[in-house]
Amino acid sequence: MAASSLALLSSFRGPELCKAKSLISHSKSPSNVSFSFQCRKSRIPSFLCSVSVSDPQVLTGRPGDLVASILSKVTETDRGVLLTKEQQQEVTQVAQELQKYCVAAPVKCPLIFGEWDVVYCSNPTSPGGGYRSALGRLFFRTREMIQAVEAPDTVRNKVSFSALGFLDGEVSLKGKLKALDDSWIQVIFEAPQLKVGSMELQYGGESEVKLQITYIDEKIRLGKGSRGSLFVFQRRE
Repeated sequence: MAASSLALLSSFRGPELCKAKSLISHSKSPSNVSFSFQCRKSRIPSFLCSVSVSDPQVLTGRPGDLVASILSKVTETDRGVLLTKEQQQEVTQVAQELQKYCVAAPVKCPLIFGEWDVVYCSNPTSPGGGYRSALGRLFFRTREMIQAVEAPDTVRNKVSFSALGFLDGEVSLKGKLKALDDSWIQVIFEAPQLKVGSMELQYGGESEVKLQITYIDEKIRLGKGSRGSLFVFQRRE
């Protein structure tokens, strides 16, 4: 399965736009709604996906409303740090609803490629490590947290920060992506690179993460870590 998924990732041929044509079958519960895509040259590559919902009529406008809702809940929250437990639970509930509309095999969906802002994580230290801990945030103010997924199998993470309020720096990692099944990926990262002012150094060793893609579209991507952390990624314009 991993090999076939990576073969599809490597077949990415560049910008195209997918035009959806819904095919609704009126079988007994649940109804299956499939979308085949006829592509022309534009921004987003072609793919074939399907979702299952209890009522096909709910599909119209529903995912877009949920996407707008989850973004409104996580914007200006320092990637979730400023949210209360109750507010985090609200984000989780919207994410669970969006999961119902996820494509059948998100790992195979070319929409994963591109640059993404990490706009939320239910565990603040999952992205950024010690720099995002309670103590780390006293000395390092996060400016940007970006993940770039490049065809066919490269992932680049970058956290840029201001140290002590006046010294700019960044931590970057480069990793190799491997599809474990239709929704789970594994990324093995090289040792991190730290840059502060004019100083650059590499520290630590390799690291490994596993992430399940639970929803993806042109605007956002949702992921669940192997320990249950929820991530919300927003596509960079």
